[in-house]
Amino acid sequence: MEASVEQLVYVREDEYTVARMSADGLPAFVAAGRALAAVQPGETLRLTGEWEEHARHGSRFKVSACERIMPATVRAIQLYLGSGLIRGIGPRLAQAIVSQFGEESLKIIDTEPARLREVINIGPVRQNQIVEAWQEQKAVAALMVTLQGFGVSPLLAAKVYQAFGAESEHVLVEDPYRLIGAVRGIAFATADRIALRSGVPENSPQRLKAALVDRLEGAASGGGHCFLSPTALVTQTVELLEQDEEPIRQQLDALRAEQRVVVEADAVFLKELHGREVKLTAELTRLVRARSTLRLRLFDDDPSLHEDQQAAVNMALTSTLSILTGGPGCGKSHTVKVIASTVRSMGGRVTLCAPTGKAAKRLSELTGLPAMTVHRMLGIEPDPEALFDQVPSQADLIVIDEASMLDLHLATRLCSAVPSGSHVLLVGDSDQLPSIGPGSVLADLLQVEEIPRVRLTHIFRQASGSAIVRAAHDIRAGAMPQLPGGGGFWFEEIDDPAQVASRVVELATVGIPRKQGVSPDQVQVLCPMRKGLAGTAELGRMLQERLNPPGADRPEHWAGSSVFRVGDRVMPIRNNYDKGVFNGETGVVTALSPEERTVELVVDEQSVTYGFDELDDLTQAYAISVHRSQGSEYPFVVAPVVVEAGGIMLRRRLLYTLVTRAKAWVVLVGQRKALELAVSRLGQRRNTTLARRLTAALGG
Repeated sequence: MEASVEQLVYVREDEYTVARMSADGLPAFVAAGRALAAVQPGETLRLTGEWEEHARHGSRFKVSACERIMPATVRAIQLYLGSGLIRGIGPRLAQAIVSQFGEESLKIIDTEPARLREVINIGPVRQNQIVEAWQEQKAVAALMVTLQGFGVSPLLAAKVYQAFGAESEHVLVEDPYRLIGAVRGIAFATADRIALRSGVPENSPQRLKAALVDRLEGAASGGGHCFLSPTALVTQTVELLEQDEEPIRQQLDALRAEQRVVVEADAVFLKELHGREVKLTAELTRLVRARSTLRLRLFDDDPSLHEDQQAAVNMALTSTLSILTGGPGCGKSHTVKVIASTVRSMGGRVTLCAPTGKAAKRLSELTGLPAMTVHRMLGIEPDPEALFDQVPSQADLIVIDEASMLDLHLATRLCSAVPSGSHVLLVGDSDQLPSIGPGSVLADLLQVEEIPRVRLTHIFRQASGSAIVRAAHDIRAGAMPQLPGGGGFWFEEIDDPAQVASRVVELATVGIPRKQGVSPDQVQVLCPMRKGLAGTAELGRMLQERLNPPGADRPEHWAGSSVFRVGDRVMPIRNNYDKGVFNGETGVVTALSPEERTVELVVDEQSVTYGFDELDDLTQAYAISVHRSQGSEYPFVVAPVVVEAGGIMLRRRLLYTLVTRAKAWVVLVGQRKALELAVSRLGQRRNTTLARRLTAALGG
């Protein structure tokens, strides 16, 4: 049958799609199946399948094949044009175009676009916008067919076109490995499927090289590693390709000759990551050896400080690079406040910063002093209010809080901007998770004896009464916290992951808000894993349905398996320097325009616009990973703890980081065995050579 898509109801991560459809001569009906992947409201489809009676959802059409066709009836054409598929045309303009041209509307847009100006409210600018969007839509539709022929998701078509434009078809057929890195969502496996179906030999040099680079990039993005040993790299590539070892070793040598990788001793680096490590080593060496420009006077003993805090103050005043670390309740923020106030009393200039906007805001609240993001300090992020003028070149002391979040890229950029003689104090909890990006900067620097450091260990009385602080220190020491807990820390034991997920949703949306007299916005769900019944994807969907369900008066847009609505809690997952938003910040969707194909949100008190083709840069933030919660604190935290998918993410640092994100209450729901597993397991150390390089440089 031929039918038009009225609305998407549900899209699963495996692309199984449920949609409401309309067809001439039939009442509205529901169609479902993976063959509907990437369809959008307004499209007309030729469907093949059979009717079935679903036990829960009733009668629906089970789709086995789907072909996109141009709408033919006036109603279908108006639905197509008004759906937002063609940028610049909304429902009203669609009605005006169809009223003017009827069944000839699409033909006129395609072959006689100048006639569009016969329609009221269409001038030269709008006409060009519509024609450009029409041509793009046609190209993307053609790419969908090509990708489906390769057995690849048609959802990737728009991204391929965005990256390569008119060259897209050529790249797909002639050089599909170019897609890797250029198109989000296309890694080696997808490009390789296209290449093999295009006739690329299994042992071709380009295939073996692409696989080697993929293993190195995967180690960096998935594990934070800066290098792999040659043996591990070759072994992983052999397993990936099921090819002999010797040709792969030969192509590794070829990559080295082409200077795409760097081989040092027993380590193979991507060229960029090797360059970053070398650069960061040089910059840190410069900072350590520099002669201080800070005019010092003796620091008077402060009776409010513990002796280790006193030592930290003296260290920061006398060392051009130093580290202050310690767990919750040990007074890091108060120590930073004393250090900053002391430098200012000497006439010095101080800059306080942190990797994320939330972390900077929290630092400002705790110290009573202005703070900014590292990106803003470096001039990467625009500062329209110009609140700060202590840029690195002007500051005598720079304090970087939440330094465990610094990855190799940001740390290198930061240190390169600091002038010799300025003091840099890194503040962080070395027992928390490392950065999302590659490297383990804070942990590496703590291995270098030549860099002064103070670890605060004394827990102050006002903090010692907190069950969260007590549980965190137990976990850090490898001991099980007191269960079920109380006074801020609580464990609710449930074995079944599905029941765990339901209970987490109930607590986050009803239980805690009702008992504590707060809004659900004050409760954050954190998850050790993304997949599974109690992962961020499924819990996020359940929470969105409960807190921000679909409505007839609420426009929405599906991007893959995520649907965006006004009021959604969202989070950027990639830095965007042009927009001034950064990975890990949270925002709220304030407007959604199908006609302009844009989503507006407020992030860190600033309004930002994303195009529909940029929504891969956003994720729903109803449930987020523990990694993405770093640098943030929430009044109330609820988290599932289950051994799903082998519990591969359950590690002591992850659990410790999770618990320390809560200010008032943290509630863990799940299996005792999962909690015990997390407490007992130490995480894998990242492959880096920064500590060794820096030790050699400073020792020399």
